[in-house]
Amino acid sequence: MLLTRKSPDAGSGSPASSLVSSLSRGLSRAIPTMDRRSFLRRSGLGVGAGLAAGQLTLVRKAQASDASKAEAGPGKVEVRRTVCGHCSVGCAVDAVVHNGVWVRQEPVFDSPINLGAHCAKGAALREHGRGEYRLRYPMKLVNGKYERISWDTALDEISARMLELRKQSGPDSVFVVGSSKHNNEQAYLLRKWMSLWGSNNCDHQARICHSTTVAGVANTWGYGAMTNSYNDMQNARMALYIGSNAAEAHPVSMLHMLHAKETGCKMIVVDPRFTRTAARADEHVRIRSGSDIPFLFGVLHHIFKNGWEDKQYINDRVYGMDKVREDVLANWTPDKVQEACGVDEATVFRVAKTMADNRPGTIVWCMGQTQHTIGNAMVRASCILQLALGNIGKSGGGANIFRGHDNVQGATDVGPNPDSLPGYYGLAEGSFKHFAKTWGVDFEWIKKQYAPGMMTKPGMTVSRWVDGVLEKNELIDQDSNLRGLFFWGHAPNSQTRGLEMKKAMDKLDLLVVVDPFPSATAAMAAMPGKPEDQNPNRAVYLLPATTQFETSGSCTASNRSIQWREQVIEPLWESRNDHMIMYQLAQKLGFDKELTKNYKLVAGKGGMMEPEPESILREINKSVWTIGYTGQSPERLKVHMRNMHVFDVKTLRAKGGTDKETGYSLDGDYFGLPWPCYGTPEMKHPGSPNLYDTSKHVMDGGGNFRANFGVEKDGVNLLAEDGSFSKGADLTTGYPEFDHVLLKKLGWWDELSEPEKAAAEGKNWKTDSSGGIIRVAMKNHGCHPFGNAKARAVVWNFPDAIPKHREPLYSTRPDLVAKYPTHDDKKAFWRLPTLFKTVQDKNKDIGKDFPLIMSSGRLVEYEGGGEETRSNPYLAELQQEMFVEINPATANDRGIRNGETVWVRTPTGARLTVKALVTERVDRETVWLPFHFSGRWQGVDLAPYYPQGAMPVIRGEAINTATTYGYDSVTMMQETKTTVCQVERASV
Repeated sequence: MLLTRKSPDAGSGSPASSLVSSLSRGLSRAIPTMDRRSFLRRSGLGVGAGLAAGQLTLVRKAQASDASKAEAGPGKVEVRRTVCGHCSVGCAVDAVVHNGVWVRQEPVFDSPINLGAHCAKGAALREHGRGEYRLRYPMKLVNGKYERISWDTALDEISARMLELRKQSGPDSVFVVGSSKHNNEQAYLLRKWMSLWGSNNCDHQARICHSTTVAGVANTWGYGAMTNSYNDMQNARMALYIGSNAAEAHPVSMLHMLHAKETGCKMIVVDPRFTRTAARADEHVRIRSGSDIPFLFGVLHHIFKNGWEDKQYINDRVYGMDKVREDVLANWTPDKVQEACGVDEATVFRVAKTMADNRPGTIVWCMGQTQHTIGNAMVRASCILQLALGNIGKSGGGANIFRGHDNVQGATDVGPNPDSLPGYYGLAEGSFKHFAKTWGVDFEWIKKQYAPGMMTKPGMTVSRWVDGVLEKNELIDQDSNLRGLFFWGHAPNSQTRGLEMKKAMDKLDLLVVVDPFPSATAAMAAMPGKPEDQNPNRAVYLLPATTQFETSGSCTASNRSIQWREQVIEPLWESRNDHMIMYQLAQKLGFDKELTKNYKLVAGKGGMMEPEPESILREINKSVWTIGYTGQSPERLKVHMRNMHVFDVKTLRAKGGTDKETGYSLDGDYFGLPWPCYGTPEMKHPGSPNLYDTSKHVMDGGGNFRANFGVEKDGVNLLAEDGSFSKGADLTTGYPEFDHVLLKKLGWWDELSEPEKAAAEGKNWKTDSSGGIIRVAMKNHGCHPFGNAKARAVVWNFPDAIPKHREPLYSTRPDLVAKYPTHDDKKAFWRLPTLFKTVQDKNKDIGKDFPLIMSSGRLVEYEGGGEETRSNPYLAELQQEMFVEINPATANDRGIRNGETVWVRTPTGARLTVKALVTERVDRETVWLPFHFSGRWQGVDLAPYYPQGAMPVIRGEAINTATTYGYDSVTMMQETKTTVCQVERASV
C-alpha cells in the first residue's frame, strides 16, 4: 500500500528514488507519441533495452556494450524457463535473452501452478538482469569502511581465519546460516560442506518461518509438509485461512481459491487484522494474537458436542482423539473461548457448522500461526481439527501450509538443518554411515572432523546464534562460544532482538556475508556499536553471490512439486554462484575432494571449475529415500518443464503427452513429481499430489499415514485398523515400515534381485541403497514402504501431549497469564539455556507501560528481509515508507494523525520511527508493521555504512530491531506476533 508518493528530491537519499519518479513521468508523457515497438524498447518490456541503456547503466560496467548488442537487431535470441524467487508458489517465467542480455519476460501460460499470472514481484523479475544495486566484488571492512579486495585475497583470508578458529576453539565455534533461496543442490551441498567441516552448527530461514509446522505436522501424521496443493484447493468446499494473508504473501495462490469460490467454496479468514485475504472471504473472524488454540478448540468443542466428527475415519486412522475430546469438552467451553480469544459463541458455532457442512475442507496457515512460543501446539491444533473432520488424505481437504521463499521447502528437505542430515535423517551414527557410503567418504574420517561427542548432538539454531555469542560459556553445551559466522543468503532483519544481534555481530572474530544483496548485514556490521562490545580483531568480508537466475538447479514449491530452473544470464559483475564458492572454500580448507567425489566438475565463470548441479541432484536421488527425493532425476524434471501444457490444472496430472526431445511418456505423471516420488527414476513413480490419500494406489500417488512412532502405546494399537489401507494394497490392515526382516516374514524377499538382496540385507527402506525394498513393497504389492499407521492426535514426546493454550511471555492480559502460564525454563536446549517462566513472571504487568500488541507480516510489493525487492526500482516506487497500522481510536487517544511520524517503543529499549497509517484494519489493542525493511536504526539513517553500489532504493526501520525474547518450546521458532509496545507521536 502506497502511503505517500514522494517528489523526486524527497526520496531515500539514493539517486534511484528520483530516477523512479522521473521515469514514471517520462514514460507517461512519452506513451501517446510513441509507436508500440518504440515504447517497448524504451520501457524495457520489449525486445530492446533502450531504457536501461539511456537511463540506467545496463548489467555490467565492464560490458556496457551489451546494451548496443541487444539493440543491434539480428542476433542470438533465447528463451530460458525459470521460476520466480519471491515466494513458494513456484510461478514459472520465460525469460527472453538477446545476445546475453535479459530483455523481456513472460509468465508461462502453460504452467499449471501460476496459470500465466504474475504478482507485482514476479512481474518485476527482469530487474535481476541488471544488478545495479548488488554487491559487485568482494569487499572487506577496514576502519569502518568497505574496501574492494580480490577473490583470491578474500578466500585466503577467510579460510585462514576459519582454520585458526578451529585450532583455538574447535569446529563448533563457527556457525553457518544457509539460505532458503539456495536451490536444492546448493542447500544439500552446504549441509554436506558443514558435515565435512565437522559441525552441526548450521541452519536457515525455515527455522524462523515454519519449523513449528515441520515438527508439529511430522509428529502428527508423518511428513512435515503441505499435504495437498494450491491447485487442489479448487476442489475444496470450504477453506479456513488462519494466520495467512495469502493475497499479499502468496498472491498467485489466490487464483485457485477464487476458482473454488466460483463453484461454491466457503472461505473463512481468522486473523487479528482485516487483511486483503479477509476482504475476499465470506467471513472474517478477528482473534487476539496468540490465541489460536482457544479458537480452534472452541470450534472443535461444537463439532464434538453436535456429533459432527467423522467417527469412522477417527476409528480407523487416528490415535488419541478420545483424549482430545475429553480435554476440549471440559476445558474449552464457549465462555472460556471468548475470554481467551475474544470471539463470541455464535461466531465460533457458525465456523464449526460451516466446516462440518462443507466437506472436504482445507485449512491454510502461515507465520501468523507458527511464530509463537507455542507454535508447535497451535499447528497441532489445526491438524487435530482436520483429523476430526476427516479432511486429511482427501482431495479438496488437507493442510495447505504456504512457505515463504522460493525454495524454503526444498532447503528444509535436503539442506542445512542443525538436527538432521538431508532428508530428515537424524544425527545418529547410522545416518552418517548412510551418507558416508553415498558420498564415498570414510565414516571414521568424518567422525574425526567433529569435536568429541558432538557428531550426534543437534547444533544451535539461526534464531539463537546471538546467544551462542553472548551467553556465558559455562551455560553453553559446547566447548566454545560462537566466534565465526556466515550469513549465506540470509537477512538479519528477519530475526528478532535486533539490539542484541548488533552487539553479537560486534563481538565476533569473523563475519562473512555471501549474498547478491548484503546490505542489511553489511550496514549493521559497519555501524558503530558500543565501545565495550567491540572486538578489535574482528574481520568482516562481503562475497558477491549470484542470484538463482545466473545458475541452474531445482527448487521445490510449497506443494512439493520440484521444478528445474535454466540459467538465464551469465553471472553479473564479479559474482560467483554459491556452489562454486563452497567448492573454492573447501579447496582452501582441505576437503574439496571429499566434497565433490561423485560430481562432474564443469567450467563456470572465467573457466573456473564448479560442481555440476545435475550431478548433485543425482546424489540426492541416490540417498534421500526417506521423503522420496529419489525419483526426480534431472532428466525427468527438465521434461516436465518443457511440457507444462499436458498437466491438468486441478489434479496436476499429465493427460498423455510425449516429450519430443527424449521420447519420454509423461502420461500419469504429476507436475514436478511432488515428493515423495519413490524408488529410482527408472521405477517411474508419478509423484504424490495429495499425501495420505487411500483412494489411490501407491503407484498412482496414493498413500496412508506413516508408521513412524512404533506399533502401540500404552497397550493401544498405533497401526491402522483392519480395512483401512490404500487402494490395491495386498496388506489390508495396518503394518509397520518395511525392512529386510518384514520382507522375509511376508515371503517377498526373493522378489529382490541378487544385487538388491546384497544391498538390502540388514537395512530398512530408508537405507537400502538399491531401492529394492521400496520397489517390491510398492510396485509388486501396493504397500507403502513407510507402513500404514494412525495419525497421532496425542503426541506424547512434546511438552504438551494435547495442545494447551499458554499466554505469550509478554502479555497484556495478566489475568490470563495466571490461568494459562508458559513453560518452565529449559537448560541446554539446542545447546543453550532457554527462558520461559522467568521472562513471563518478570513481565506479568508489562501491559501497564506497553498496552498494545505489536504484530507483523508481509506486503505484496516486498519479500522477506526486503533486500532484493527494495533494491528493485519498480517495486520500490510502489511502497516507499515503513509504517505502522494503528486503529483510529488508539491514534486519537495519542494525538496521532494519519501520515504523521511516530515512535514505536518496546520493552527491549528499542525505538522505531515510522509513519502512522490510521486504519480500522487493526483493533484498538493491536498495531501492525511490515517486516521487510532495514536501513534505518532507531531514527538514524544507515546510508553511510553501506558498501558502495549495494544500498537499496528504499530504507526504513526493521521491526525486528524492537521485537522481544521468546522461542517455541520444541523448535526454537522465534516469537514475532505478540511483542508488546507503545506508540507515541514524534515531536516535530
